Amino acid sequence: MYQPPAFRETDVATQQAFIAAHPLGLLISGGAAGLLANPIPFMLYPGEGRFGTLRAHLSRANAQWQALAEAPGALVVFQGAEHYITPSWYPQKAVDGKVVPTWNYAVVQARGTARVVEDAGWLLANVAALTDRHEGGRPQPWAVSDAPDAFIAGQLKGIVGIEIEISGLEGKFKASQNRVEADRAGVAAGLAAEASPEAAAMRELVKARGGV
Repeated sequence: MYQPPAFRETDVATQQAFIAAHPLGLLISGGAAGLLANPIPFMLYPGEGRFGTLRAHLSRANAQWQALAEAPGALVVFQGAEHYITPSWYPQKAVDGKVVPTWNYAVVQARGTARVVEDAGWLLANVAALTDRHEGGRPQPWAVSDAPDAFIAGQLKGIVGIEIEISGLEGKFKASQNRVEADRAGVAAGLAAEASPEAAAMRELVKARGGV
């Protein structure tokens, strides 16, 4: 990933927290049929391995798990806040007009070797953990154990597990850090006026990363 120093994030704990907050990763791998990419919800186990371990499951009908069995190299891209940035928000525009549009975004990439898992016990544990993670805060959380055992056993036959011990992590948080303070303030103000959840999320990132 292209990494200008101003946008690079190297702290592992920060990268792991980002993955936990944005668990739907784009799983990218190659094989005999070429490149494959699928959005998959992951569970991160930060204490397993130097950078943590990712676990997920794919539909058995999804050919990517077979490709990973043959060519296990994998890249998982986790995407956070993103937003178009108009040069109209830069005070510098009125000074010399030497400004152009850009796009701000936050992303973390995880690389590693994928292991395909078909063990029913492993799959059940992973599905239960993923469910508990996303149901836990609900007023009436659903649990895997709420469904009949025979039904769950049948569902597990239709999925395949993927485990990736992360061998490399890269974080990039592009939030106008390369602009002068007045331009960063202009971006924050412009995003506030957009009044959308996406703009609000990017405004918070600009404030956190740019010091405005």
